[in-house]
Amino acid sequence: MEAIVDRDNLRKALAQVRRNKGAPGVDGMNVEALVLHLRDHWPELRIQLLEGSYKPQPVRRVEIPKASGGTRPLGIPTVLDRFIQQAVMQVLQEAWDEGFSASS
Repeated sequence: MEAIVDRDNLRKALAQVRRNKGAPGVDGMNVEALVLHLRDHWPELRIQLLEGSYKPQPVRRVEIPKASGGTRPLGIPTVLDRFIQQAVMQVLQEAWDEGFSASS
């Protein structure tokens, strides 16, 4: 968890979430509002992550059209949860990539 909440890792995660843009989740927060939210709430969020007490928000469900007709459900996490997921994924991916051979 220390690697996940490392400042450099978090900067990369925020940059990636900004690039991806995306729709707001159930809380209505967009990517730009996330920056302000993190300035005000990061110390508490960091503690929650390190203690294992952080709870993701519910996912917003939308129906998106399929090319073949009809729709399919899509879950949209909050932008804060996407940021945390990205930070976790970056650390895990780094560890996983070491285990793959060049021919994998």
